[in-house]
Amino acid sequence: MKSETPENWLKNVFIGKARDLKDEGLFHKISLVAVLAWVGLGSDGLSSSCYGPEETMKALVTHPAMALFVAIATVITIGVICVSYSQIIELFPSGGGGYLVASKLLSPSAGVVSGCALLVDYVLTIALSIAAGADALFSVLPESWLHWKLATAMTATLVLTILNLRGVKESVVIWAPIFFVFLATHGFMIIYGFFSHASSMPSIAAATMHDVQAAHSELGWWKVGALLLTAYSLGAGSYTGIEAVSNGLPILREPRVATGKKTMLYMGVSLAFMVGGLLLMYLLYHSMPKEGVTLNAILFGQITATWPYQLSQSFVWIAMFSAASLLFIAAQTGFLDGPRVMANMALDRWLPARFATLSDRFVSQNGIIIMGVSSLILIWASHGSVDWLVVLYSINVFITFSMSQLGMVVHWKNEHADEPKWRSKMAINALGFALTATILVALSVIKFNQGGWITLLVTGALIALTFSIKKHYRDVHEELKRLDTLLDVFSLPETSDPIPVVPMDPRAKTAVIFVNGFNGLGVHTLLGVQRMFPGVFKNFVFAEVGVIDAGNFKGTEEVGHLQTAVARETQRYADYMNAHNLHAEAVYEIGTEIVTTAQTLGTKLAERHPDIMFFGGQLVFQKETYFTRLLHNFTVFTLQRGFFKRGLPFFVLPVRV
Repeated sequence: MKSETPENWLKNVFIGKARDLKDEGLFHKISLVAVLAWVGLGSDGLSSSCYGPEETMKALVTHPAMALFVAIATVITIGVICVSYSQIIELFPSGGGGYLVASKLLSPSAGVVSGCALLVDYVLTIALSIAAGADALFSVLPESWLHWKLATAMTATLVLTILNLRGVKESVVIWAPIFFVFLATHGFMIIYGFFSHASSMPSIAAATMHDVQAAHSELGWWKVGALLLTAYSLGAGSYTGIEAVSNGLPILREPRVATGKKTMLYMGVSLAFMVGGLLLMYLLYHSMPKEGVTLNAILFGQITATWPYQLSQSFVWIAMFSAASLLFIAAQTGFLDGPRVMANMALDRWLPARFATLSDRFVSQNGIIIMGVSSLILIWASHGSVDWLVVLYSINVFITFSMSQLGMVVHWKNEHADEPKWRSKMAINALGFALTATILVALSVIKFNQGGWITLLVTGALIALTFSIKKHYRDVHEELKRLDTLLDVFSLPETSDPIPVVPMDPRAKTAVIFVNGFNGLGVHTLLGVQRMFPGVFKNFVFAEVGVIDAGNFKGTEEVGHLQTAVARETQRYADYMNAHNLHAEAVYEIGTEIVTTAQTLGTKLAERHPDIMFFGGQLVFQKETYFTRLLHNFTVFTLQRGFFKRGLPFFVLPVRV
């Protein structure tokens, strides 16, 4: 038995062993049913009840009774956004996050703006969720332990990063019990608190009217409206996880549309109940924010004040521990959907292509690491301050919300002939656009001078970077067109008869040429071999690794299409060489990572062909910079080192562009 290297042993312990692509149940094993999707994707929205309603109450500290209006508006908004995103799920059954929706329904440039806004927001989601979780936890711990809060937050970020590198399902299942403990404790508190103080409901209506009249006398109607809009907007963090379901459809169990809509229903109902219920409880118990303790901890202490002391303390502690844990789970949304947005943008060449690759655990490893490291830096820079992170948060997700809703309005306007209910559907999306755009403008104005400009600046810089990356890839594509001029020469006449294979000469030298499709690079590499080694090789093997990435890892059918395409492209080289009286064959492997898969394939070929040499082509840019090295993976040099370690000769042939 082959022994494991120390690196492989550590990787298998912390991240897990590689998954088997040949496993027919692979997609079933790593996909999520609606309940688990509710845990993994819905925890962001549900956990926002730990800080969203509190932000509303902070804005209404002088007129708290007006929170009743905000509660009603919030529940309505959640309902509208959830219904409108259910329509997006129907229209984009393979995944309709803000980037894809804006790209397809508005324009690619609009999609980039939406995608970049989402990426920044997902980093903030991770940082804020973990920081708020640490706050909730340390609300019930001794004050002398507070100096450990930042270290706890950073450790939690590292743990979540490792869990997500193991896989989506593994990172969700482990947290499911805590998710439902949160629902049970907080739901019980709301229901128990309501019935305990049901007789006080008429006084809330009276207090609300009194607050409205007092605010009118003090501020005037315009400022009363501005105050309500401010409170409504600052509590808008409660909606931030709703978009995650439509973006996360690729990881949901088939039928994905039905699973996605069911998940959206679970999320909408639980979120509306939690946020609306907590705002109502704050009014019933006259709960007000206090420094160093979360408002929910204060509320739960008031609700259980008449209980035996030990029971009250135990229940509050369990509730707050579950809240802290759920906030840590909420960071999952950033880890699940952030890398997926990066992968989609990388497939369209707005980001480096390496972000579209998958690890052997079938996760976007590079994206997860970027999200984790960025969040760690942000938590460290902010010292885990929820107040500071909340200022940066929420603006960006409403850019995506607004663009997605606007895109759907445009869609119904242009494509209504095939949808009999297009008017009602367009009305829902139009209302969603009006609500989310209003919140976006309000948040941008309110938070700008408080630090919101930082979020907008970083997002703008990221957008500029993506356009630079796209320009580079576009320029390279134009240069590569020159290489493709030889493809017509290498094309064979169409015929229904298979081209006979020239017999292999076992005593002759064999050249194995790694290609990545039938293209100019592969053809120039072949010509380079023949030019540099004229008449040396009589046997040719064309080898290709079909890479499973975020674009084609959506089911067994897509993997089958990839295998067919790779086999067809590689065979075109072999047919050409056989037609010119040289033995040639085509081989391929399918995998998530080029280097390891190619080395395995090369080892098998070396066993069959004792006198063998390997070749690979490498694009050479006239002006190579750090930027070009970042955007191109230079895999062939890594392959060369790996083959050298196995004692196999590997030549890299330069192809200038």
